[in-house]
Amino acid sequence: MSSTDDLDNPQTILQYSRGFLVSKVMFTACELGVFDLLLESGEPLSLDAIAAHLGTSTTGMERLLDACVGLKLLAVELSQERALYRNTEISNMYLTKSSPKSQYHIVMYYCNTVYLCWHYLADAVREGRNQYERAFGISSADPFGAMYRSEEEMLKFMAGQNSIWSICGRDVLAAFDLSSFTQIYDLGGGGGALALECVSLYPNSTVTIYDLPKVVQVAKEQFLPPEEHRIAFCAGDFFNDSIPEAQLYILSKILHDWDDDKCRQLLVKVYKACKPGGGVLLVESLLNEDKSGPLETQLYSMNMLVQTEGKERTATEYSKLLVAAGFREIQVKRTGKLYDAVLGRK
Repeated sequence: MSSTDDLDNPQTILQYSRGFLVSKVMFTACELGVFDLLLESGEPLSLDAIAAHLGTSTTGMERLLDACVGLKLLAVELSQERALYRNTEISNMYLTKSSPKSQYHIVMYYCNTVYLCWHYLADAVREGRNQYERAFGISSADPFGAMYRSEEEMLKFMAGQNSIWSICGRDVLAAFDLSSFTQIYDLGGGGGALALECVSLYPNSTVTIYDLPKVVQVAKEQFLPPEEHRIAFCAGDFFNDSIPEAQLYILSKILHDWDDDKCRQLLVKVYKACKPGGGVLLVESLLNEDKSGPLETQLYSMNMLVQTEGKERTATEYSKLLVAAGFREIQVKRTGKLYDAVLGRK
């Protein structure tokens, strides 16, 4: 809170304290399949029909549906003294599994994984480290070992990341004209959604997804169409294995996972592998220079605390990391969306 108006309005604090209730309502409606059912039905449904289809109590479902109406995720109309529920445009677009812009997978990842880590936020603040050990009973020494602790968990994470790039990918890739870079490596490219956006936007380019062997295998089998020949794969660990030569390296949401020393180590390797005249594109959510916001990025930084070894940074902090590795002509573009772009040249 930054103004006296906030001090005179205790409801601000009450709204903040209830924030988790909002997210949990959306998580639960997704988990139970409310939005998918209403999309598939093709018509508004009554409370009794929804509860019967989804195997829930009418008492609980009525309260969930009404809360979703309050959040504008559902709409309700009265017909012959019955309440009939339907999706709103936003839930059809972003919360149904079948939508090309679906955020269902990242929502469920937040529900089943991130939410549990955040339960131990106070411990994370006290200790300055992630909370996988408390949340899941597994070692927190290797964040991605914990994150990929089972194939099911890895699939959820990869699908969630893909869903983010379905709505943010083109913005960050179009922030700079990358058409002169035809040989691109997407380091930590996961399920390949950003690579697909890249070859769509720059059809003369080829993109190689460089990621851990098990991630590459899953991406090949479950996420990328085999007929997309402009996307290739390279299995490896970019901290411990060599990085092949390329014109451009994309690091999307990579550096925020690691502390400054690890970031410098990785960027030096990228610089050495990069062809002369080439570059590196960082895709990250940038903090204001005075760390005053954006709130979304500040919350992401808290999430890095409970889940990884890293943090969100300002444009200046990322620029300093790039310069220390040898990159020059650093350019920054804020997209006005969730993620921004920083380009460095060799």
